[in-house]
This record gives sequence, structure tokens and C-alpha cells, in this order.
Amino acid sequence: MPDRPEIVCICGSTRFVDEMRAANRDLTFAGVIVVAPGEADELITNEQKTALDALHLRKIDLADRVLVVNPGGYIGESTSREIAYAHATGKPISFTEPV
Repeated sequence: MPDRPEIVCICGSTRFVDEMRAANRDLTFAGVIVVAPGEADELITNEQKTALDALHLRKIDLADRVLVVNPGGYIGESTSREIAYAHATGKPISFTEPV
């Protein structure tokens, strides 16, 4: 029995917010600690996006593994960068759909 629950960082395009929320719910009910992208109800500035992107890399640092939510196999620019970062730091990466 591990000392703490697994920590999973969800990555994916903000266009899939509903799918990421569903993955968060499912993982949480499975006893996993979930670290997810920040959400905004309004448009954000380029400076805010840059800050959120950097913060998300720190979330990946905290995680035991990364789950990429990629309906239809879609992976955008930011998510590709996060996948490359996770790979470079040795984090296991899984996908909700084949790539």
C-alpha cells in the first residue's frame, strides 16, 4: 500500500474542458489526486497564458504521471509542449485516445 495516492496531471486542449472535467471526476473517484489545468471564464491575455503555461509545467513536476485528454487524437501546440516536458522529465504519459 503506497504512503499516498497517485498524483496525475491532466493535460489537453482547453476546447476539451468537459472531457477533462470527466477525467478529473473519474480519477478522483478512483482515489487519485488530480492536478488539472486552470480554467478561465473569460479571454485571457498573452501574459496570463504564458504564466498559466509555466504553472502547468510545475504541476507536471508534482505528478507521478500525465494523462493527456485528446478526443479524436487531437493534440495542440501547448499540449505538445507539455508532453515533451513530461517526457524529458521522465514522467509516464498516457492518452485517452490513440495518437
